Amino acid sequence: MHGLGNDFLIIDARTEPFELSEASVRLLADRKLGVGCDQLIVMEPPRGQGDTYMRIWNPDGGEVEACGNATRCLGRILMEESGKAEAVIETVAGDLKARSAKSSGGPGIVTVDMVTVDMGRPRFDWQDIPLRESMDTRLIDYMAVPGTAFGLTGPSAVNIGNPHCVFFVEDVHAHDLQALGPGIENHMLFPERTNVGFAEVRGSGKIRLRVWERGTGETQACGTGACAAAVCAMRQSLTDRTVDVELDGGTLTIEWDAATDHIFMTGPATLAYRGELAPELLGVLVKTTTA
Repeated sequence: MHGLGNDFLIIDARTEPFELSEASVRLLADRKLGVGCDQLIVMEPPRGQGDTYMRIWNPDGGEVEACGNATRCLGRILMEESGKAEAVIETVAGDLKARSAKSSGGPGIVTVDMVTVDMGRPRFDWQDIPLRESMDTRLIDYMAVPGTAFGLTGPSAVNIGNPHCVFFVEDVHAHDLQALGPGIENHMLFPERTNVGFAEVRGSGKIRLRVWERGTGETQACGTGACAAAVCAMRQSLTDRTVDVELDGGTLTIEWDAATDHIFMTGPATLAYRGELAPELLGVLVKTTTA
């Protein structure tokens, strides 16, 4: 499945659980040797009162905390299975509620075209992002940090279930993400590395965004990255509290609700195909037994 071109290999392990090694993740995510994806997603049985527990791996084999576009995709799967207009996806970062923003189909058939996810509250404290030292996350004095030589003004930082820093720039196409992304992602300021956004505010209701994802590289879209850019812009009074965030793959609508302090993200969740993994790839999976 994909959300605006941010694509996922989603494995349903709700009835047949297994463990993944870093090597197996890298093979499955490889676009030439495996299936290929920006992130590998595994649906496991819920651990609480939700509908499924979501685990997320980047192509480098590292497990991460959150992915907004993948959450919408799982929300679509679960809502189409149940015929209900809502679903709860459990993650290591907390429970995320998905609801149908638009659906179609006849009696007994639900096809979800657009999904809204409650992404929870943004966290701005330097320890929550996390950063290596105490500082104002509204505008980090990035150039004063040893080892910085990117020629950019200070970014904002926020945690949307995973760490993000957002640079506000005049033109998102004037910056080479392939050259800048790895250095910023792995900068000493971010002990858990960071996702990197380059955001161009084009009005009170629109942001143009490009994202370098931690452990993945530049992607067509990033749901948590869109949320991060939106709330950082809103925090600086650069936009209204509802904005359209235009990414390379399309547009997400982000609302930061003043009453609840929660972020609501709305966008498409698209099914590309269903299938079975070839035996050669299944061989890298280690099935687990349950009592």
